[in-house]
Amino acid sequence: MPHFKPADRLAHLPPYLFAEIDRVKNEVKAKGMDIIDLGVGDPDLPTPDFIIDAMNKAVVKDEHHRYPSYSGLNSFREAVSRWYHDRFNVHLDPKTEVLSLIGSKEGLAHFPLAFVDPGDLVLISTPNYPVYPIATMFAGGETRFLPLTEDKDFLPDLDAVSADTWKKAKILFLNYPNNPTAAMAPRSFYEKLVDKAKEFTTILVHDAAYSEMYFNPDDKPLSILEIPGARDVAIEFHSLSKTYNMTGWRIGMAVGNAELVQALGKIKSNIDSGIFQAIQEAGIAALEQGEPFAGKMRAIYRNRRDIVVDGLQKYGLECRRPGATFYVWARVPRGRDSAGFVADLLQRTGVVVTPGNGFGKPGEGYFRIALTVNEDRLNEALSRIASL
Repeated sequence: MPHFKPADRLAHLPPYLFAEIDRVKNEVKAKGMDIIDLGVGDPDLPTPDFIIDAMNKAVVKDEHHRYPSYSGLNSFREAVSRWYHDRFNVHLDPKTEVLSLIGSKEGLAHFPLAFVDPGDLVLISTPNYPVYPIATMFAGGETRFLPLTEDKDFLPDLDAVSADTWKKAKILFLNYPNNPTAAMAPRSFYEKLVDKAKEFTTILVHDAAYSEMYFNPDDKPLSILEIPGARDVAIEFHSLSKTYNMTGWRIGMAVGNAELVQALGKIKSNIDSGIFQAIQEAGIAALEQGEPFAGKMRAIYRNRRDIVVDGLQKYGLECRRPGATFYVWARVPRGRDSAGFVADLLQRTGVVVTPGNGFGKPGEGYFRIALTVNEDRLNEALSRIASL
């Protein structure tokens, strides 16, 4: 039987963090242990009926059974534009500044192909969603990480980046509300960031997938596009996955600077054929009717957050009370490392959490809990964690 040599890039590709967690989880489950999975950020509650009803009505339409538009239905892009105006007071041209995505992960993974040549420098704030550096590597770029540390409120220290590095940097990836730290970024940070990017002609790629998962209505997360001048340098990625419990539907959007959006669209038109149009119609329903549902989800996650934070602190584990996302970023017990603690927790108790170092070097010493099981299971998980 012949053996085939994979491309060199695969040799540099680490196991995908959550795929490896699934592998170990399945091994433990096969031994008969009850698993409580707080690892992957996949909502446990179903997609709401009004979105499913819109899909059911759309799926029988003959026009949706052919190839979709590469850039997305005009009606979907117009709905995105209206939603951005209503939510952020950001005005977008749906024809040139909005692009549909097969989930935001796909768009983030393809974006470097549009702007990064071999050897180009990309800055990535870390701990980070693993897709950012992997996408950079696929495009031949070089990565430099900007550490997010607790003493800096998990914001990158922009002043610590030398002028020479800024001059070389083609792209800067950032993500707020942040996965995995759950940190939020204030307006003053975005203003300084946009000024730096404009000064050095650096593209800002902002992953805003968790912007609607906030707990204080008086402190809603910002879109980077709210900042004056941001449209000159920024593209923002968003998703319907977490807000409306649509992770399996695979629908999102890229918005912002028209040149950046159109370049990504050119890459995508040569790689995929767009989103099934019936799903886009369901997406329109989500954007136009979804705020009451999103509010209910925020209340559920707020209660879960408080259960977990109060429980962890009761048992002597340090963590902040997050203002957004459905994650809690906690310190491992003193004297333990992230991977060892997480592996021990899974093997001995059946509780799955994510090691902080899996998101990048500054994540060492932390673990991430996803608030994606009901309150009874969260309480059971906390009891098991306390027993370790």
